[in-house]
Amino acid sequence: MMDRRLLPLAVAPLLIGGIALPAGTTVYGPGSVTAQVTLLDTEGWGMGGSGTPIPSMELAQAIGDRYVMPASPLFPGQPIFPVDSINPLFTPEGMYPVTGVKSLPFDESVSQGLQILDYTIKERLAEGHNLVIVGGSQSSTIASLEMRNLLALPADQIPTSDQLSFVLLVDPSNPNGGFLSRFGDPSLPELSFPSMGLTFSGATPSVTPWDTAVYNMEYDGFSDFPRYPLNFLAVLNAVLGIGLIHASVTELPEEQIAQAVLLPVSEGYAGNTDYFMIPTEDLPLLAPLRFLPMLGDPLADLVQPMLRVLVNLGYGNIEHGWDPGPADLSTPFGVFPTDIDLGDVLTALGDGAQQGWHDFIDDLGSLPSLPDALANSAEALGGFTDVVNGFSASLSNAYSALLPIADLVNAMLTTLPTYNLSLFAQEIASGDLLDALLMPLAADVGLVTTGVGIAALSMLFAFT
Repeated sequence: MMDRRLLPLAVAPLLIGGIALPAGTTVYGPGSVTAQVTLLDTEGWGMGGSGTPIPSMELAQAIGDRYVMPASPLFPGQPIFPVDSINPLFTPEGMYPVTGVKSLPFDESVSQGLQILDYTIKERLAEGHNLVIVGGSQSSTIASLEMRNLLALPADQIPTSDQLSFVLLVDPSNPNGGFLSRFGDPSLPELSFPSMGLTFSGATPSVTPWDTAVYNMEYDGFSDFPRYPLNFLAVLNAVLGIGLIHASVTELPEEQIAQAVLLPVSEGYAGNTDYFMIPTEDLPLLAPLRFLPMLGDPLADLVQPMLRVLVNLGYGNIEHGWDPGPADLSTPFGVFPTDIDLGDVLTALGDGAQQGWHDFIDDLGSLPSLPDALANSAEALGGFTDVVNGFSASLSNAYSALLPIADLVNAMLTTLPTYNLSLFAQEIASGDLLDALLMPLAADVGLVTTGVGIAALSMLFAFT
C-alpha cells in the first residue's frame, strides 16, 4: 500500500483549527501590526482539499495550531485569527482523475463548492456572525473565486474587514507562483482543458478589505510553479513537489514554519494580504535517489547544492525556489530570466560543488555498520517486492488508470496546439519574434510535464 503522505494535497484533507483565546489577547494581524481585540462571535469555517469533502477534527486542530490560531506566534509578525468555534464546511472536493475516474472534474467541483461557500458566508453574516474562512489547495481556489464574487457586489453589500478574514494554504491561484495563475494570467490567451475539466482561472485577488494570510511551500508545483518552464529541471522538481511537498503543509513541525519568509509586495500596495513562503530543505527531484539504501543520502547531498542553483534559475534567481518579484502581482510564465549574472551563477555552482563534497564526506562518516546496512537494504527490497505484488494484483484497475491518460492525450493533441497558436499570434502581434517561437515551447514544457506527472499520480492511486 502506498504511503498516502506521498499523495498531493489534492487527495489529502485540509481544514482550519484553533482554540479560543481570552478577550484582550494581543493578536498579530496582517501587516504585522499588533492590536488588542475582544472576541465576540467569530466563527471559523474550513473546507477540505480534493478527495476530502468533510475534514477530520485531528487535522482541524493541526491546521489551527499552526496557521489559524497558534497559542503564540510561531514567528514574529505571524497573523493570528481567533475563532470562537470551528465548523467543517462540506464541499464536493473532486479532482478527476486523481480522486477517481468517476469523481467530479476540478471545474465542476470548484463551481459547486463556490455556491456552498457563498451561501454560507452570506447566511452567517446576515445572522450577525464574523467569519474566518480557511481553505487549502482546491478550496483555496474556491475561496479565491468567492473573493471575486464578494468584491463585485454593490459597495454597501461587501463584507467589511471586521466581518470577514481568510487563511489560504498552498494556493493553486497564488498570484505569483500558483499553477492556475501562471498560465491563467489575463495577459495570456485563455486556457482550459475540457477533456480534463480544468480551467486556468487566474489569481487570487490581492487588493481586498479583508485580512488574509497566504502560506505556500517552496518547490510545491501547485502553489509555487516555476516562472520559466523552459527550465525542465525546475518543472520536474515542482511536479515531484506536488506529490512530496504539497500535502505536508498540514504536518510541518513548528521549527519549519518558523522559517517562513514574508514575501515582498509591490510598491504602494493597498491590500491587506500577507504572503508567506515556507522553505523546503531538500529538492523533491532527489527524493528517488534518497530511497537507495546506504548511498542514497550521500549521493543526493553531493549533487544537491549545485542542482539547487540550476533549479532556482527556473524561478529567476539562484538563491531560493520562488520568484523574487512582488507576491501580490499576477505573474505569467516567461521564457528566460533577464537579470541573472552569469558570473554569479558560475560562482554559486562552484560554491555548491564544494558544499556538496563536504556534505558527502560527512554523510559517509555517519553510514551505519555493514550488518545494519544489509538489514536496511533487505527491508527496502521487501518494500519494493510488496509494491510489485500490489501492482500485479491491481491490474483489474487498468481501465481506471488508462482513461485519464486518454483524456490527457486528448488535451495535449487538441487544446494545447490551439493555445500554442494563440500564444504565437499574440507575440507576433507585439513584434517579438523570439518570444513567438519560445513562449509556446515554454508552455508545452510546463503543461505537458505537469500533466504527465498528475496522470502518474492518478495511476499510483488506482493501483494501490
